[in-house]
Amino acid sequence: MTFYTLKYIEQNQNTSKTILYVLIAVAALTMIAFTVLYLRHRFDTRYRDLGIIALLFLLLFMGTQYEKYVQTNVVKSQSEQIAPFIKSVAKDHKVPVSDVMVSSTTLQNGLIVRVDSKDIDYQLELNDDNNSYSLKQAHVINHEVNVKN
Repeated sequence: MTFYTLKYIEQNQNTSKTILYVLIAVAALTMIAFTVLYLRHRFDTRYRDLGIIALLFLLLFMGTQYEKYVQTNVVKSQSEQIAPFIKSVAKDHKVPVSDVMVSSTTLQNGLIVRVDSKDIDYQLELNDDNNSYSLKQAHVINHEVNVKN
């Protein structure tokens, strides 16, 4: 079972998008180059066709980027919800924040919370609006733990 600390969750909220940005820039530059070539050689339609293909690639990459942007915002908001939860558990159990680990990077019902200094596992039960929670002691089957700091 993998557990995540608050430090790991805060550091890994931003994902690298440079490859997609590079592909968008290359497609845009290619489209501009083929447009210029088409305007210089109006009777040679292959430049127009290649420009249209580059435009389609640009639109594809931009659509993919928008989809990832929306997904990242959803995950980021869920990750932002789990940080105060971890701090709240640490405060309630009177342990340092570094001793509290969770089994998921998003706040959800059924999440396993481990208080490392007490070596106790809890299962999370959230209310409908995620403003309050209850923890009940849980017993995990597999005690092999992989902690991501």
